Amino acid sequence: MEENECQGGIEGEQWQKTKHGVVRAQRQVAIQEGPLYRTEGSHITIWCNVSGFQGPSEQNFQWSIYLPTAPEREVQIISTVDSSFPYAIYTQRVRSGKIYVERIQGDSALLHITDLQARDAGEYECYTPTTDERYFGSYSAKTNLMVIPDSLQTTAMPQTLHKVEQDPLELMCQVATDTVQHSHLSVAWLQQRGSEKPVEVIALSRDFVLHSSSEYAQRQSLGEVRLDKLGSTTFRLTVFHLQPSDQGEFYCEASEWIQDPDGSWYAMTQKRSEGTMVTVQPTDKEFIVRLETEKRLYTMGEPVEFRCILEAQNIPDRYFAVSWAFNSSLIASMGPNAVPVLNSDFSHREARGQLKVAKESDSVFVLKIYHLRQEDSGKYNCRVTEREKTVTGEFIDKESKRPKNIPIIVLPIKSSISVEVASNASVVLEGENLHFSCSIRTVGRPQGRFSIIWQLMDRQNRHSNIMWLDRDGTVQPGTSYWERSNFGGIQMEQVQPNSFSLSIFNSRKEDEGQYECHVTEWVRAVDGEWQVVGERRASAPVSITALETGFAVTAISRTPGVTYSDSFDLQCIIKPHYPARVPVSVTWRFQPVGTIEFHNLVTFTRDGGVQWGNRSSSFRTRTAIEKVESSNNVRLSISRASDTEAGKYQCVAELWRHNYNNSWTQLAERTSNLLEIRVLQPVTKLQVSKSKRTLTLVENRPIQLNCLVKSQTSQNSHFAVLWYVHKPSDADGKLILKTTHNLAFEYGTYAEEESLRPRLQFERHMSGGLFSLTVQRAEVSDSGSYYCHVEEWLLSPNYAWYKLAEEVSGRTEVTVKQPDSRLKLSQVQGNLSVLETRQVQLECMVLNRTSVASQLVVEWFVWKPNHPEREAVARLSREATFRYGEQAAKNNLKGRLHLESPYSGVYWLFIENVAVQDSGTYSCHVEEWLPSPSGLWYKRAEDTAGQTAVTVMRPDAALQVDMVVPNATVFEKAAFQLDCSIVSRSSQDSRFAVAWYSLRTKAGANGGSPDLEDQENEEEKEDPTERTVLLRMGPDAVFGPEGSPWEGRLSFQRLSPLLYRLTVLQANAGDTGNYSCCVEEWLPSPQKDWYQLTEEESAPIGIRVLDTGSTLQSIICSNDALFYFVFFYPFPIFGILVITILLVRFKSRSSSKNSDGKNGVPLLWIKEPHLNYSPTCLEPPVLSIHPGVID
Repeated sequence: MEENECQGGIEGEQWQKTKHGVVRAQRQVAIQEGPLYRTEGSHITIWCNVSGFQGPSEQNFQWSIYLPTAPEREVQIISTVDSSFPYAIYTQRVRSGKIYVERIQGDSALLHITDLQARDAGEYECYTPTTDERYFGSYSAKTNLMVIPDSLQTTAMPQTLHKVEQDPLELMCQVATDTVQHSHLSVAWLQQRGSEKPVEVIALSRDFVLHSSSEYAQRQSLGEVRLDKLGSTTFRLTVFHLQPSDQGEFYCEASEWIQDPDGSWYAMTQKRSEGTMVTVQPTDKEFIVRLETEKRLYTMGEPVEFRCILEAQNIPDRYFAVSWAFNSSLIASMGPNAVPVLNSDFSHREARGQLKVAKESDSVFVLKIYHLRQEDSGKYNCRVTEREKTVTGEFIDKESKRPKNIPIIVLPIKSSISVEVASNASVVLEGENLHFSCSIRTVGRPQGRFSIIWQLMDRQNRHSNIMWLDRDGTVQPGTSYWERSNFGGIQMEQVQPNSFSLSIFNSRKEDEGQYECHVTEWVRAVDGEWQVVGERRASAPVSITALETGFAVTAISRTPGVTYSDSFDLQCIIKPHYPARVPVSVTWRFQPVGTIEFHNLVTFTRDGGVQWGNRSSSFRTRTAIEKVESSNNVRLSISRASDTEAGKYQCVAELWRHNYNNSWTQLAERTSNLLEIRVLQPVTKLQVSKSKRTLTLVENRPIQLNCLVKSQTSQNSHFAVLWYVHKPSDADGKLILKTTHNLAFEYGTYAEEESLRPRLQFERHMSGGLFSLTVQRAEVSDSGSYYCHVEEWLLSPNYAWYKLAEEVSGRTEVTVKQPDSRLKLSQVQGNLSVLETRQVQLECMVLNRTSVASQLVVEWFVWKPNHPEREAVARLSREATFRYGEQAAKNNLKGRLHLESPYSGVYWLFIENVAVQDSGTYSCHVEEWLPSPSGLWYKRAEDTAGQTAVTVMRPDAALQVDMVVPNATVFEKAAFQLDCSIVSRSSQDSRFAVAWYSLRTKAGANGGSPDLEDQENEEEKEDPTERTVLLRMGPDAVFGPEGSPWEGRLSFQRLSPLLYRLTVLQANAGDTGNYSCCVEEWLPSPQKDWYQLTEEESAPIGIRVLDTGSTLQSIICSNDALFYFVFFYPFPIFGILVITILLVRFKSRSSSKNSDGKNGVPLLWIKEPHLNYSPTCLEPPVLSIHPGVID
């Protein structure tokens, strides 16, 4: 079988590259997964598939077995290509079709064994002869088959039941198994009507699910049909209401299932019980009679049983009589009382226990003959007569029926055996086992015993007895085979009652020849002695091939030139294909480059051991040796090739034979051809992805950088990856991170300068060729062009790493930007007017912001009138710290400002106790700060809200002043009073500053009566009145210096909060003139400072001081009549005259304008003259005109 010489191949590889660069798959043989447990006597199949082959689509299959008793010996069973392939032990079964191969497809086949035997257990091998150009892959596969006893038992009482329609039916079935392996049982009750196909009544599957066929499904669902398990082995069928269609044979069928390693369930064995015949009689008086027996042909001494079956309704309530006849002669009769009456001839045989007539049940009557005689041949029948019982108890015959006659033939005893010899193979290799089977076939049952003799006839036609078995079962070896039998080399056994086997283990060349089985049949005579009935012979030839025939060895290698650090295989192919039981020792020899001597490298001994040579120490750590059991081929695999492994190789094979007495004999030695192995340097295949990427992201997101190695020189390559970033301002890229080939990390200068170490994350993916660098929490400064620099490193055979190649990847342009600003403030404009000391509320509303995680800085500003620059009022930092601005210090705002934020995004600034200087235009300015990935805060956006104009007003002035004292004339040395009355004021908190003035006409002023036009022009140019302060009291009640003319003569009084009085003592002529009082109203500011709100001056009053000497005035004053005539009457006349003149003058100057004096008082206005007189002293009257005085 030379086709299998390279089936070892390169195991574990899936593909092979040919010299033309074509990649092909390797041959793979797959077999049904084991172990498989099957029962004796069953029909089994084992599948086998082949794939990845070359050549024709239809492949051939060869099946062999390795028996447990000889696990190293191959026993060939069957082949699809070679009809002579089976060993002798299997030849007969193959030829008879008990073992055959079913081809499913060209690459798939099934092995069939129809009648499995216990000796079929073992390890099965499926081998596919090669059709490939070169050997590559696996060519065989094995599985284990375990043959276990068939312990399934399915029993039910055979009976015949006669039922009437609507009667219930109850049947029992016992199902049991002793299988050690875990198995499941399925039980089914079936009904068969004559030759029709059986119908499933109800079944319990191996998964414990009940189901019925379509004919019984509805009745099962209604509970009319039930299957109950009673105990562990009893299964009861119940049909509650029988129907005519239920008539037939009922039996139970059980299957034992086992789960194979592939998860599928297999029915190891299936058995059915004996049946119960059920007849269902319609409700009428008809009846049917049937006669049954097992067979028609018998041998003398065998038993026979005739069954007369009655089918009718309500049988227990009816009366029947039965009679038996043989060749129309009465044998026996039985009345309704079931007592048999036999005739004289058969009554004697009944007395000796050779015959029996009985009633088995109400519907079954039996005639049984235990030992047939030849004269018992003939026709048998039964007759059934229905009887009716009269009133008197007597029976009268009614209808009578009988079935057809049943004839039987009883044959005499004679020898009818035939012998057949089968072997496992007709041609075997020396050392293989020979198995012969001697099958005895008989007609009918065996009459006695057999004795067996196995003989060998060699090529010189010499006969020698190998072993024999006498009729008592004693086995004895022949003289020349005695020693081999004692060592177990030859065995004979009775496999079955009619089957005998001969096994010769470890065959030798001299075992070749014709093997004959001589069978003698013995029968015990009437007197008890044994006598020979007959003899038969059969033989089978066997040819044995010597082991050393065609013994040769060849050394091959698929890789005469290997790459540095790669592996190479050397194969020592031994021909022919020896089975594993044939020991072959193989020695590999090596001649290094530059030497002339070979030395032993390693030896694979005949017992499977490995012995290394003295000079092979450098090979041991990198060399694997493997022997293919199926072919004895030895493969030498050397890994991590270097110059020290370059040279010439040769293998030497020795063929050995294992003798039956455990000794060894060397049969031959062969030396192979020379193999030269060259070691080449590797060529790099490194390729790094050059694809470019553009990546734009918002700060604080991760930057994912990938470096993809698209191809590499070796699966064992290691990579050093250097990550660079190139900034526009730099000439070259800066190193971020370096991972060495042994995964050590080294941070570059850029990572140290930019503090990137905590934010860098390196990852090598499971795919092996993908490296990732992640920059966590990206910052704007991380923008740039990133790329990786890959170095490929390989491990030399001396375990030193060296750099093979390097390559740079494509660039990834990364742009990190800040989040878009969405800060927005309310732009509502406002105007606010408020009185001093009130509260002002200013609102700053944030309508939108960039991020919920941002922090805000709120600052309030004010623009003062006539001041272009804004000034800070207050500031709320992002840490919620409140600070005053420069304006707060200037206007004394500290303590009057406070800030509130009722809810997020709304800020209220309150100014308490406002003052006039707080007026201005207010606005808030908001800065939004975001955290950078490094944890630092930066200002992302700012906005200014709408402005609010705030006007702080003082109270309206309501001050009114009046001089209470009228014009007066006093004498020298007397005192006169000047009262100043405040008629109304602006506030209850007002304070007053009061000053009294003396009003005099300035020198050079016209003392006459100029015309009104000139006077108005003079008033517009300059006030002609000279004002001299008599006394001044400030709002703080502090008096100023007294006027020099009145120093020491003034007296001040405050008669009430609104009435002030100044008394001038020691009046003299210089005090004559007009006087007025001026009042200043002062209010407290919010800062508690006092300020002048307004001032008001009273109208002037006139004071005249008279000399105390005698004058015309005194004379007139002393005479009342003269007083009225002189002083009273002329004045009204004079006044009317003056008014008339003024009116005329006024009308003539209608276009001229009158000028108002202080406090809106006309410069020239006339009051009714006031006459000051004394009733006791007549004094000249004084005429006063205010404010101008005409003396």
